[in-house]
Amino acid sequence: MRLRPFPSSAGHSRAAVLEAESTLIGQYGDLVRLAHVVLPASLARHRRVLLAHSVVQRVLPAAHPGRVVPGVPLPRREGRQDRAALRRSYLVTVVRNALALGRRPALWPARLAPPRTLLPRLPLVLGLRLFPGSGSPEELRFAQALSELPAPARAAFMLRLLPGMPDEAVADVLTAAGVADSAGALHAARAFAAEQADGARVPPGVVPQEFVPPGVVSQGLVSHGFVPQEFDACALRASPTDLLRRRRRVRLGAVAALAVLVVGAVLTDTPPDPAPRHSALPSATTRSVLRPADLTRAPADLWDNTSRVDFTAWPPRGSRVRDENLLGRALSTWTRSGPGTRLSATPGTPTVAPPDAPQLLYAGDVGGLAVVLFHDGRRLARYTEPRSADGPRSLTVARADDADVTTAAAVALTSGSAGVRYLIAPWVAETETRDLLRPNVLGRPLGVSREGITQPVRPVPAPDGCTSVPVLQLRSSERIAEHHAFLLAGLDGLSPVHLTYTPLPGPGAPSREPREATGPAALSAWSHHACSLGALRGGGVSAVHAWDFAEQDLPDGGGHAVWTCARTSTWRGPGDVTVTLRSAADGPGAPARTVSRERSTAVCGRFGRHVAAATGWRSPKNKWYVLAAGSRAVTALTIGGSVSAREPGRTLAVPAPPHPRVTVRATLSTGADLPGVAPTRR
Repeated sequence: MRLRPFPSSAGHSRAAVLEAESTLIGQYGDLVRLAHVVLPASLARHRRVLLAHSVVQRVLPAAHPGRVVPGVPLPRREGRQDRAALRRSYLVTVVRNALALGRRPALWPARLAPPRTLLPRLPLVLGLRLFPGSGSPEELRFAQALSELPAPARAAFMLRLLPGMPDEAVADVLTAAGVADSAGALHAARAFAAEQADGARVPPGVVPQEFVPPGVVSQGLVSHGFVPQEFDACALRASPTDLLRRRRRVRLGAVAALAVLVVGAVLTDTPPDPAPRHSALPSATTRSVLRPADLTRAPADLWDNTSRVDFTAWPPRGSRVRDENLLGRALSTWTRSGPGTRLSATPGTPTVAPPDAPQLLYAGDVGGLAVVLFHDGRRLARYTEPRSADGPRSLTVARADDADVTTAAAVALTSGSAGVRYLIAPWVAETETRDLLRPNVLGRPLGVSREGITQPVRPVPAPDGCTSVPVLQLRSSERIAEHHAFLLAGLDGLSPVHLTYTPLPGPGAPSREPREATGPAALSAWSHHACSLGALRGGGVSAVHAWDFAEQDLPDGGGHAVWTCARTSTWRGPGDVTVTLRSAADGPGAPARTVSRERSTAVCGRFGRHVAAATGWRSPKNKWYVLAAGSRAVTALTIGGSVSAREPGRTLAVPAPPHPRVTVRATLSTGADLPGVAPTRR
C-alpha cells in the first residue's frame, strides 16, 4: 500500500494520524463484528475470525509522520464532524474490503474458499484455533438464517443496527463500498429483520435500530452486550490444533528451513540495509488527545426518557460548562498529570486517561475552587483548581461500575471544614439529612442550589469520636420511581455509600428481600452499626447491606438478641462481612457486639445466601456460654474448640469456660455442610 504525502506540516499530520488511530481503537470491537458478519459464512471459523481482525487492522496501518493512508480522511480540525467523517470512512473501508475477500473468480470452484482469503496476513495465530462462543439455540438459528443472505444484505443488516445510521446513511455507505444494488441490499435487510421479528426467532438485542431501547448503545456502535456470541469475533474461545500432526510438521519444517538457510548462504551474499526502518507510531491509547469539543453531553431530559438511570443520564451542569480553557486544563491533567498535580484514586482504580473523550457532568465554581466532573463509562474523575492563579491542581479518580438510580444519585464536589458539598442527580426530588444514631428523629431538609449543589454535609466520623453519623436521605422523582427513598453515607469517596437492609423473616414466612434502609426497623438496626461506617473511609466502598438473619432468647434472663451480617461491597467486586450481636437491652445507637469477620467472601451476598456464626458470651449472672446462630436454611449447628456440641435448629446456647475459643459449622436443609464465619479473637 502506497502512502501519499500529506500537504500540510509533518507535525500536524502526525497528530492527525494519532487522532484517526484513537478513533479507530475506540470503535475496533464493533468494526470487527461488522467484518465478521460480512465475510463468507463458508469460511472456517478460525480463519473467519482472523480475517475479520485483519480487515479492520488494515484500515489504518502504521503511518509515518507527514503521510496518510488513501481513503482515510484525517481530522483537520476539532469537533464531532471529523469524527463522524472518520467513522463513515472506517465503515465504508471495512465493508468494501470484507466484500472483496468474499468474491470468487469466474472459474474458481464453489467448494473452495475465495482465493484472497487463503493468503496469509496479520494477525497470525499458530498452535491454536480461535472461534466465537456458541450461543443459545435461538442465536444459532438466527446466525444460520443470516448467513443465507447475500453479503451486501448482511452488511446492510449490521449497519442498520448502528446508532445514527438511518436507511439513507446505510445506502450511502454501501454505495461508497462498491455495492452495485445498495437499495436491493437494504430492502433485503429490512425484509429479513421483519421476518425474524414476526417469527419471534430473533435473539435478544438483534433488532432493527428503531426498536433498540434508549441507553443500550455505547458511544459509537452497538454495544458489546447486544451482539450474539456467534457474531462476536472479539469474545473468543481457544482450542489446540492436532498436536501429533503439529509435532511431525514442526520437525519437517525445521529440516526444510535448515536446508533453505544453507542454500541461501551459499548462493547469495546480500549486504544489510543501511537505512533503518521507522517503527510504528505509538499506541493512541497512551497518547490520545482529549479535546473539550469532543466531550459527551447528555440532553437535559434524558433521565426522564431512558431505562438506564445512571451517570450516563446526567446532563452537564455548572456555570462553566462552555469554558474551553478550564475543560482543556482538566482533560490535559487527566491525560498527562504533571508534578504539580495531586493525583489520587480509590483502591483498584486505574488513573490512565480514557481513549475517547468522556462525558461532562459538571464544570463550575464551588467556594474557592473551580471543579470539573467527568464520567468515562466506568469511572468518575474530579478535577479541581484554585480560582486564583496560586495553588495546586488535583485529580481524583474513582470507579463507578454498574452505578444505578441510587449509587449514581450524588457525587462529592468539594470537602472542607464545614463538610462535603454534593452534586445531586437530576432525578432526585427531595434531599434531606438525618442522624443514624437517632433513628426516631426525622430527617431535616437540605438546601440545594439551582445547579444541584447541596449545602455542606458533615462526613461520617471516625469510630473513636462517633457522636453523630449524618447521612443523606434522598427521594427519587415519581416520574421514574414511586415513593423511592434511600440513604447514602459519605465516606471520603466521590460517590457516597448506599445503605440497605433485610429484616428478620417472619414465622413461617418466606425469606425477605433487601430493601432501602429508611423504615423504622431498618433505621433501628442501622443505629447499632452506624459508628462502624467510619472505619470504611477511603476503601472504595459502594454499598453496605445489614441483614438480620437470626434472633435468639439469651440464657439467664439475658433478653432477646438479634444476629446481623453486615456486608461491605466495593466497586471493584470483593466484599467483606462482619457478624454482630445486639440485644434488646442495648439502647438506640449503642454499638452492636462484633463476633465474626471475614474478608473477600461471597457470604451474605447474592451468591452466598447462607451464614452461620458463633461467639462466647457472659450472662448477667456472670456465667459463660457459647452462642451460635444460622440463617433460614440452617437445620443444625455443630460447635468445636473449647466446647463441643451439636443441636438441631437455627440457634444454640451451651455453657462454656471463660473466654471460649470456638468454631461452628451448620447443616443446611439440602444436607450440605456450611462453615461458619471466622470468629473475632478477643
